[in-house]
Amino acid sequence: MVTESQCTTETVFDYSWKQVVQAYWNRYPNPSSTHVLTEDTIKREVRDGKLYSRRLFSKTNPVPKWGQRFYNNAPVRIVEDSVLDPKKKTLVTFTRNIGFKKIMKVDEIVEYSEQKDGRTLAVRRAYISSQVFGFSRAIRVFGVERFKSNCNKAASGFNYVLRNMFPKHAATTNATSMPSTEGVVEKASTAGSNQIQQATVNKTEALKTASKAGYEYLKNHAVKLAQLFSIKS
Repeated sequence: MVTESQCTTETVFDYSWKQVVQAYWNRYPNPSSTHVLTEDTIKREVRDGKLYSRRLFSKTNPVPKWGQRFYNNAPVRIVEDSVLDPKKKTLVTFTRNIGFKKIMKVDEIVEYSEQKDGRTLAVRRAYISSQVFGFSRAIRVFGVERFKSNCNKAASGFNYVLRNMFPKHAATTNATSMPSTEGVVEKASTAGSNQIQQATVNKTEALKTASKAGYEYLKNHAVKLAQLFSIKS
């Protein structure tokens, strides 16, 4: 019996889509990616004006004591397929582990897209499953929490690389984001509080809707990418 869970996170990078794409291919190593052991490009080609790439990673992550009976903390092989579309300004990556899949299988799709304000939005969706009878729920919960933790590490490490690759941009961003102290007037209004509360409610409802649609989105895109790369499911 295969049981399933899915998780979605969003990260906004204060850099242009072009800068993010340039940094993407150079994001390892960084201080937040010590779990990434190796990185190899297997295939890269241009078709219909889009760049298709396949890379192989070797990663390791510690597991809780109860999980050591299933997994001895040996490196796990990760395959990453990606499609870069310079016209639409999107970079979509699809990663999945090719080892220990019966214990925990993680399919992850990340889409980097340009925003109207010039920044870049990264939407991560993960589909986590396990076939370990009696432990599948615990493994899936562990997988979701590990996914969230790794998302934070990935964002931190990516920002580290971006700052080093584009130091002038970082300096400009910090200068323009400094708040002015001239004419600052502090106001506390009930209307403002109500707006914040309403925004929180709206965001919660939006997250619920996104969560329901997340799996179908992930499934459809995974199938499309698999077909593009002629991957056998």
